[in-house]
Amino acid sequence: MTSSQALLDLALEAAHKAGVFLREGRPADLGVAATKTSAVDVVTEMDIASEKLITGFLAEHRPDDGFLGEEGASREGTSGVEWVIDPIDGTVNYLYGRPAWCVSIAARKDGETVAGVVHVPMQDETFHAVLGGGAHLGERRLGVNPAPELALALLGTGFGYLEERRIKQADVVRELIPQVRDIRRGGSAAIDLCDVAAGRLDAYYERGLNPWDFAAGDLIAREAGALVGGRLGAEASGELLLAAPPGLFETLREQLDRLGAWHD
Repeated sequence: MTSSQALLDLALEAAHKAGVFLREGRPADLGVAATKTSAVDVVTEMDIASEKLITGFLAEHRPDDGFLGEEGASREGTSGVEWVIDPIDGTVNYLYGRPAWCVSIAARKDGETVAGVVHVPMQDETFHAVLGGGAHLGERRLGVNPAPELALALLGTGFGYLEERRIKQADVVRELIPQVRDIRRGGSAAIDLCDVAAGRLDAYYERGLNPWDFAAGDLIAREAGALVGGRLGAEASGELLLAAPPGLFETLREQLDRLGAWHD
């Protein structure tokens, strides 16, 4: 039986290989290779190549595992292990030469996330966690901030790619920002979740995420002491993801519920 630590070790190696490739191999004339949900939802040739590198490495070591990747890697496995891969989370940042992008890899065993890695090459940081083993940045154990009052909370969020959704998300931000310390928009859901784990944000919420956007970051945030969920009574999903320490989590979820943050 494969241990969670063994899966983490493979994820760490794969993420670092992809990080070196993406950092050193980025062409000066990098452009958009394709678009997805809208003209601003972009894919670069490096997204595609990074995913191939990661899946090829993992398949070589674990040929019976399944894959779920942002750029189309989808394979049913027979081992009970599935790898959830975002080869570049923060593609627009990567396209523009901004540093806030990462490689995100999570391992699910029988449907439960048991290991996660978020590697941020331009910051030389690697966040990682195994289920029940705590969250770490390198060798340093991570823990969320104690819950502040809402008025003193620094929030992170993100915006979708469809016009109707962006309009609604802007409405929610307009209502929230007078109630909190401030709001940040970094451009990578995986990094934002790790920033909650590391105490660099008090909380993070977003609508419209896909499993590969948050599978690894979700585990890292939870292992650092955050509560992670969705709208009232629901788990984190594409409808809504909220990560925050106990106390702040409940207050923010009530506010997001009141504002209808899961509606477009």
